[in-house]
Amino acid sequence: MNPSEIEQYAAEFESFHARFARFFVRSEPREAARQYLRGLLAPVPRKNCWQMAEATGAKDPQAMQRLLFAALWDADAVRDELQTFVIERFGEADGIGVVDETGFLKKGTKSVGVKRQYCGTAGKIENCQVGVFLTYCTGRGYTFLDRRLYLPKEWCEDRERRREARVPEKVIFETKPQLALQMLEHVWARGIPMRWVSGDEVYGDGTRFRDGIAQAGKKYVLAVSANTPVWHERQPVVASFKGQRGRPRKKPCLGNGATAWEPVSAVVAALPSQAWRRVAVGQGEKGPRIYDWVRVRIFEKRGAVPGPEGWLLARRSITDPTELAYYLSNAPRSTSLRTLAEVAGARWSIETTFEEGKGEAGLDEYEVRYWHSWHRHITLSMIAHAWLAALRQAGGEKSPRSRDGRVERARGAAVAGDRAAAATTQPRTAAGLVPLASNQAATGSSQPLPKTGRSLARRRYP
Repeated sequence: MNPSEIEQYAAEFESFHARFARFFVRSEPREAARQYLRGLLAPVPRKNCWQMAEATGAKDPQAMQRLLFAALWDADAVRDELQTFVIERFGEADGIGVVDETGFLKKGTKSVGVKRQYCGTAGKIENCQVGVFLTYCTGRGYTFLDRRLYLPKEWCEDRERRREARVPEKVIFETKPQLALQMLEHVWARGIPMRWVSGDEVYGDGTRFRDGIAQAGKKYVLAVSANTPVWHERQPVVASFKGQRGRPRKKPCLGNGATAWEPVSAVVAALPSQAWRRVAVGQGEKGPRIYDWVRVRIFEKRGAVPGPEGWLLARRSITDPTELAYYLSNAPRSTSLRTLAEVAGARWSIETTFEEGKGEAGLDEYEVRYWHSWHRHITLSMIAHAWLAALRQAGGEKSPRSRDGRVERARGAAVAGDRAAAATTQPRTAAGLVPLASNQAATGSSQPLPKTGRSLARRRYP
């Protein structure tokens, strides 16, 4: 990189940081935030306050530690400004919001929200914290939009533990789908352009989550479990009968050839072999990611009767036909199979965002215990990722989703089954900053469906 490019990126970083400066009223936290972001962007072995302070030339980590613990600033207001930046740089009318959670492995019992629970990072039950995230994917790029720390029920009910971790009184127990829907409603209210929502079974299995998206006028393609019940095209007949006092009442019953509900796996298994279509939904490390796809119109089950009409979508591995994934969508009849498959495939972008956030923006390398400190670090890490994503966009590299809506890249194999394929080249970056992986994948043969640091001995800071 020549000196003019270094100077260009330095000026752009200062301009980028300046849009957040007004949220830090005092000069000390404002400068600490600037240094913290530079530390997150620096290629240091572990992005804790000690090593980031050393990398940025600070004499000690105290200013960064105060930024996370004691300084006066509103992490949610800073997050909202980040969302404004995302709209400006990546916003498109057919944008996809992707929801998922990720785990942060921890030791001990003091870190807010920590418990033995399933950790996607480890692929098993571990002592960890879990954060629920919302990311944004368009033809212009992908990055974080929002975050929520999942607080287990036992934490919510333990007043002493809450007090020690400084959990606000207003925080109550909420499920991961509830947290995800809150984040979606927040960005919709702020005007972020988004036509689609995607997510895995944790979110797709929740009827309230699906209904919340539909009520907002948005479309979803959400993975669901194989035993999710649906009704066929034909609805049950509503028959009249007399109650105890002779009053006419109505109840659903099967008639005129109507069928009862079935699990989505049975519906798909009954479809003829010629109904399947081979579609490439992304570019993988060894070539196109090609799967077999099929869809059928169904009615989602609500209580004992059919609910809203939509699509049942299924994806099948080419190399192992027993490996299937199922999705429900409220998209209209006119929606093509390719569009549904591409939106389902866009879910892989959040796994890529997690990998990049943890590997290159210090998302998981914090040493804090308090509620507000966690949200502060995560927010700053999200900002660092957005900056790197903007650099990649400026370099002319493609998003996981092209302008016509096609997913162009997938990365790796996620614990749950879907991750994007590792990239092979890196974009240009400013001196002293880590690069994001390139979106350009190597060419080669088609790829099958994937199967389902160093730290310093320092004391912990809030």
